[in-house]
Amino acid sequence: MPADPPSLEMTTSGGSRIGSIMTLVLPILVGALLLVAWEAFVRLDDIPPYILPGPIAIGQSMIEGWGTLYDSLLVTLKVTGMALAAAIIFGGGLAILFAQSKWIEASLFPYAVILQVTPIVAIAPLILIYVKNTQAALLICAWIVAFFPILSNTTLGLNSIDHNYLDLMRLYRAKRWQVLWYLRLPGAMPYFFGGLKIAGGLSLIGAVVAEFTAGTASGGSGLAYRILESSFRLDIPRMYAALILLSVTGVLIFLAFSVLSHLVLRKWHESATQRER
Repeated sequence: MPADPPSLEMTTSGGSRIGSIMTLVLPILVGALLLVAWEAFVRLDDIPPYILPGPIAIGQSMIEGWGTLYDSLLVTLKVTGMALAAAIIFGGGLAILFAQSKWIEASLFPYAVILQVTPIVAIAPLILIYVKNTQAALLICAWIVAFFPILSNTTLGLNSIDHNYLDLMRLYRAKRWQVLWYLRLPGAMPYFFGGLKIAGGLSLIGAVVAEFTAGTASGGSGLAYRILESSFRLDIPRMYAALILLSVTGVLIFLAFSVLSHLVLRKWHESATQRER
């Protein structure tokens, strides 16, 4: 008897699996080709490492100075994490307050916009002058950058509730806290996580910009300080190694919040549920 043809479900599952593998393999393949081309360009043109180091020289510098770079990475991550936590607490709390009172939102939201559109490079020197504790100044700078995406996205989510559901809860005389807990907060979760993924990278950027602005006078030991130190010493491979660590850290922060968002939303929200194609 002839074998049964493969079902549509098996074909779809196999195609989805192949697509997932290719999504992972293709960026790695392109990155490997770029690194090989970079190394070949440096070697063929005999470019000295203090002008443009190759990937091998950068890797060697990262291995040799890993202890110092790792300690600096922890310092930067500490400032980033604290700034992001503060942004979540104050941004999320203020968004909830805005959802409860349109008058409060109309009074305070314009000032949040002003704080956001003012470049952090212009604000950081003033903060560093008035705040004597350098770590606290760096934390404030990083918080300013990360605060607005949390506030704006969460406010949008809390105000984007279906009015039919809202009218239904009012019909049953639900209290304000019940509307917030059972309707507004669950509906705002996708918006909150969208803002969180943006704020995670921005808090890292804010910490780095603040440390760059503080310069060597801050006595800091974050990755931005290591980049400045390497530039003064013309240790360009070490500078590239620190830059790569910053980039990888930003990507990992984004991926971590993407996974967290998927885990929270996958069972009930359309943005995270899988669909058959």
